[in-house]
Amino acid sequence: MILVDIETRQGKIKKSSLEALSEAKRRGAELASEVIAVLLGPGPEELGPEVSVYGAGRVYRLPNPVLGAYSAESYGQALAALIADLKPEAVFLSATARGKDLAPRLAARLGVSLASDVTRIGVRDRTLEFTRPIFAGKALLSFTLKTRPQIATLRPNVFPLEQPGTVAGEIVAYEPAMDGAGIKGRVVELLAEKGGELDVSEADVIFSGGRGMKAPENFDLLRQLAAIIPRSAVGASRSAVDSGWIGHAHQVGQTGKTVSPNLYMAFGISGAIQHLAGMSSSKVIAAVNKDPEAPIFKVADYGIVGDLFEVIPALKEELKKLSE
Repeated sequence: MILVDIETRQGKIKKSSLEALSEAKRRGAELASEVIAVLLGPGPEELGPEVSVYGAGRVYRLPNPVLGAYSAESYGQALAALIADLKPEAVFLSATARGKDLAPRLAARLGVSLASDVTRIGVRDRTLEFTRPIFAGKALLSFTLKTRPQIATLRPNVFPLEQPGTVAGEIVAYEPAMDGAGIKGRVVELLAEKGGELDVSEADVIFSGGRGMKAPENFDLLRQLAAIIPRSAVGASRSAVDSGWIGHAHQVGQTGKTVSPNLYMAFGISGAIQHLAGMSSSKVIAAVNKDPEAPIFKVADYGIVGDLFEVIPALKEELKKLSE
């Protein structure tokens, strides 16, 4: 059995969780294992069937009010209780901010190992084999976990999303034994960034700027590009963030967020190894830089040696034509 944690935000299922469920379905088919999903916390009733059509034979709903607002303690307790009852062979979570917070706590509670930020899962001798980048993305490590259940967080936008089926699985109500006593931390309030921009870790297309943007107001040029393309976001290098030109939530790299969009466009980013570690798994990389020797060109599929302030307006006009 493979258990998949389904993350929701504001009553909607995160695409990255459905990607994890899709991968569980593929690996479950190889291992002849049942795939089960879990929805922690109250939410719309239609979420259960919506999840099940992506490959979950059963969807466990835990509507306990204690799980209303995310807390690593409460979610860890509830998920550990479900795992103790079901005894799955593996547990998949998405490597989002929540997944990266919850998975280590869950692994520590269960006394098992954790495979974090996984970019590939295979099957060898009927055992799951995980692959993840190491040394700032310069090498890949493949390994298996001896402990059970095998817990893994899957990098968003890496694993293909399966097409939903037409047959819904069973929806099961599960009530973990918990009353909230002893839970020291809880989310009091969620403050959305002004403008409600899409998080870079969830975007299909990212327009990212570095020191070559020269000033904070010039990031509006990238926002204008993002406004044309659906599911796109604005990213930034560490130097741009450290200069105060844009918020840390936009930072891509080893000390920021790891992204894997369909298209990553880098404007005025030299390509330090720390930045490449956060975006090198993008499906297509395009770069614009005045320096023909910039390291970013070594990983880029397409490159333009030129002034980004000349390239962006021309690109904007072409994107407008395509979107009409």
